Amino acid sequence: MSDPRYDVLGVGNAIVDVLAPVDEAFIAEHGLVKDAMLLIDEARADALYAAFPQGEEISGGSAANTLAGVASFGARGAYIGKVADDGLGETFARDLRAAGVHFDTARLSGGPSTARCLIAVPPDARRAMNTYLGASTLLDPADIERDLVASARVVFLEGYLFDREEAKAAYVRASEFARAADRAVALTLSDVFCVERHRASFRQLVRHHVDVLFANEAELKSLYETDNFDAALAAVRAETRIAAVTRSEKGAVIVSGADEAHVPAVKIERLVDTTGAGDQFAAGFLTGYALGRDLETCGRLGVIAAGEVITHFGARPHASLKDLAAGAGISLTR
Repeated sequence: MSDPRYDVLGVGNAIVDVLAPVDEAFIAEHGLVKDAMLLIDEARADALYAAFPQGEEISGGSAANTLAGVASFGARGAYIGKVADDGLGETFARDLRAAGVHFDTARLSGGPSTARCLIAVPPDARRAMNTYLGASTLLDPADIERDLVASARVVFLEGYLFDREEAKAAYVRASEFARAADRAVALTLSDVFCVERHRASFRQLVRHHVDVLFANEAELKSLYETDNFDAALAAVRAETRIAAVTRSEKGAVIVSGADEAHVPAVKIERLVDTTGAGDQFAAGFLTGYALGRDLETCGRLGVIAAGEVITHFGARPHASLKDLAAGAGISLTR
């Protein structure tokens, strides 16, 4: 296998995140649902955006956030995602490139506007995410470049993008290109609602195309339609090479064949916003994986990144994750 140009290539929904702190009354007034991502149309997005208090606007999307974390660890990242040829599309591209991630997917002209995710963060930090997918859903197989896929050690696929057949086809194409180039494929289930909508497709992808699966406990149990975590863990162990499962304050468990690693969560002074915790766990784990670290070290990098992002608003790290890893005694030298 030739030496890759990139450590991780992410494929997902290219979205501009709008985050704002709100009170419980705002949640109730607008019928928002905590701990979930709901898809909304453009009219609902415009109405919520008008009602939101002043917040922060940054480029986002789950896989893009993960790639920003990969870059913060000092690893080499690239991204494929669809934005429109509009102001928000320019914002997305500029922010992602400024984070150190390669991005040059062709922009959409004459169609829906760039996607945005309205994230209301109440005092208990249980975010309510409302997403207008816009141009991001129009990613199709033609956007998956064989040479770019072959240039990355790991291809990381985001479950949120699974709502169109064209996107599913793009994922299969990316997986096939990766396999042909002897590269690894990783998938995140993203959200329980995604699993419920696409369980059969996810199971097919996991069994036949995925080397590393990311899920939280609820997503994993939903995937295998069981209330028993141990049963779900046994099922995924049999279906994919590596599964990394986050369990909030319980940390994470990683399984690979007969091997199993339990990684405790890092201690933090104050929980502010859980947005991006799973995205950044994947960033840490994938960085370690791409650099050839063992499962426990990959998990430790994951919880370090997740622990950093939940201490502030926003889904991307504010501190250097490479420095935090060094402070924990983990070297990322190649």
